[in-house]
Amino acid sequence: MLISDMSVDILRTAILFALAATLSAFLWAPLLIKFLYKYKIQRHPEYDATLAMGARRTKYGVPIMGGLLIIITIIVITLLFNWERKFTWMPIAVMTLAALLGGLDDVMNNLIGKKRRIRKIKHVLKLIRVHKDWKQRLWLTLTLPWTFFKRTSLWLGSHPGKGLHVHERLIMQFLAGGIAAWWIYFKLGEHWRQIHIPFDGFLNIGWLIIPLIIFFVMFTANAVNFADGMDGLAGGALIITFAVLTLLSWMYGYNSMAYLNATATGALIAYTYFNIKPARFQMGDVGSLGMGALLAINTIVINQMLLLPFLAFIFYVEILSVIIQIGGRYLLGRRIFKMAPLHHHFELRGWSEEKTVMRFWILHAAFVILGLWIALY
Repeated sequence: MLISDMSVDILRTAILFALAATLSAFLWAPLLIKFLYKYKIQRHPEYDATLAMGARRTKYGVPIMGGLLIIITIIVITLLFNWERKFTWMPIAVMTLAALLGGLDDVMNNLIGKKRRIRKIKHVLKLIRVHKDWKQRLWLTLTLPWTFFKRTSLWLGSHPGKGLHVHERLIMQFLAGGIAAWWIYFKLGEHWRQIHIPFDGFLNIGWLIIPLIIFFVMFTANAVNFADGMDGLAGGALIITFAVLTLLSWMYGYNSMAYLNATATGALIAYTYFNIKPARFQMGDVGSLGMGALLAINTIVINQMLLLPFLAFIFYVEILSVIIQIGGRYLLGRRIFKMAPLHHHFELRGWSEEKTVMRFWILHAAFVILGLWIALY
């Protein structure tokens, strides 16, 4: 069956959005690079142990927050040419909220933050027993579950440094996921209260869609964040994913979402050009958290939630390697990988950065194509 002229026009328009985003991002990228270098917004070695690893020493001094190139380009083009009350405003809002969280962490870690500590559980228990002020003892007792949450959440992150602690990031990510879930459940209608099961049709799960949306938004945002550790890795993989999301959105008739995904693809092309080794800047939390949240919400809006393990394949592999490493450390008393996330494991095994990044791209592309094939049924 031939594609209708209207469908071809929509696809052409999506391609124009991608080209416009690419050109726009290329045009203002030098201004961003100059700004980042001028104010020395860079990752500090005392809070990033990987900068002491062999060839990674050359990354010291490379600015972070290059993800602003992607985020701002997407926001401006969408506001000007693709603003739609039903669909595009909420993905942009969730992306912006996640990016603000990442940007706050980047700024605190590198510019204005102060080093903070979280008391150890055994220290708190001792204070509960020996503190002279009974009111303070009572307060420490009542807040013990909160202290336990803060301490255990550190398992999921690296050295907290001067930025946001893991529990603070998780709470704010939960808020972003909760806003997205509220919008989808209460505003989009009955169709979005069901999930598409490949090869089987749709299953209405009612309110259970809410925790699923929150989980996928949080999990995917953090997954992309963990993958942003090698020049070009996250950017190149995201180009593949958002290009396929553009195609899927077009196929299922979500025209504004196709334009949004195409815009993201174009902005990522320009970003990755400057991020290829030797990188002019790195994505930073502002970009990785923002794009991870956008990836999740855009996939959910076109009702393909269960395709996320394919569309975000390499990102999920990266975060699962961190979870496995944590489990090995605390349950088995040993490391499973030489270092997590997984790209550092191969780096320590002697793979060059270019070899690791390109093989991860290829592996990711294969699973994204598999996801596209599944979506056709």
